[in-house]
Amino acid sequence: MLKTSLNIQDKSTWLTKKQPCIIAGPCSVESPEQVLTTAKLIAESGKISMIRGGIWKPRTRPNSFEGVGSVGLKWLKDAGNEVGLPVTTEVANAQHVEECLKNGIDVLWIGARTTVNPFSVQEIAEVLRGVDIPVLIKNPINPDLNLWIGAIERINAVGITKIGAIHRGFSSFDKSSYRNAPMWEIPIELKMLCPNLPIICDPSHISGSTDLIQQVAQKALDMEMDGLMIESHVNPLQAKSDAEQQLTPQALLELLNNLAVREKQSQNKEWINNIEQLRSVIDELDEELINKFASRMAIIEKIGEYKRDNNLTILQLDRWEKILNNRIFLARKVGLSHDFIRKMLELIHQESILIQNKVMNNGENKSEV
Repeated sequence: MLKTSLNIQDKSTWLTKKQPCIIAGPCSVESPEQVLTTAKLIAESGKISMIRGGIWKPRTRPNSFEGVGSVGLKWLKDAGNEVGLPVTTEVANAQHVEECLKNGIDVLWIGARTTVNPFSVQEIAEVLRGVDIPVLIKNPINPDLNLWIGAIERINAVGITKIGAIHRGFSSFDKSSYRNAPMWEIPIELKMLCPNLPIICDPSHISGSTDLIQQVAQKALDMEMDGLMIESHVNPLQAKSDAEQQLTPQALLELLNNLAVREKQSQNKEWINNIEQLRSVIDELDEELINKFASRMAIIEKIGEYKRDNNLTILQLDRWEKILNNRIFLARKVGLSHDFIRKMLELIHQESILIQNKVMNNGENKSEV
């Protein structure tokens, strides 16, 4: 995938003067008192860049709390004015955008359930054409980087130059302690493809539980994310949505105080020399690995020829299971993780199947195998 060309303003001109950018507030705006009290308590820390609050809540099933609606926009804006901070809320359709613009909402964000639908994103984009307002785009529910980039490009194409992304994790069938799997490799690739795009991490939605928010938030900063969006409620036990993942203002302050904000570069000459030496060793090892992979695939091609000539199937499950068990055993002995070695072996196996399939079909790669 090639780097994406976006016409966006430098984040330092609009995102925040504070680093990292911390966006905090209740999952849902429930009453004027609730959002104002929460805003006051979290703003006391001096670490908050922006107040968040959900006005319309897209729910998986009906008859759940779906937000207070447009009336809450004034409550949110008043709370922001009271503490001297900009405010942001989620928009899911063109009408939401129009209501937010009328009420002076400072920043909009497009949620995961909307990002997944290009039609909805385009409708929002058309309302924003010619409007100068920052827009943040959450990743789609499913792990599809192209879909995420496509939503960003649609918003950028109508002239929105104050633009950023929010990493809130992805749905997965794998069992996990997270509500939404972080899949850090996806936002990292987005950062590589769109190097000027600010990326905010939403540890609340990744975690789904207050117990995990601290570690996810720290990892996000260690991954050079530009900020965090964290849900905070003055009384989480009485919250009408996502109570289990909302921190009290005091707990939020403790979390922020315990975060380590690391430098991206060092001026220490000894450190620079040492790390360059280590990187040089990694470069040599990577070159050796690539050459080893090439040799392995050449042997795989030869095996494919033997299978073809002897009318054997490509997939040999007994052999594959032996490889998995043996290599995972060897990996554990040298301290490599089970998940890492399994994923690597699965990628190698997929490539091996493709090579043998090509051999079997006289050079044609049949995609259905």
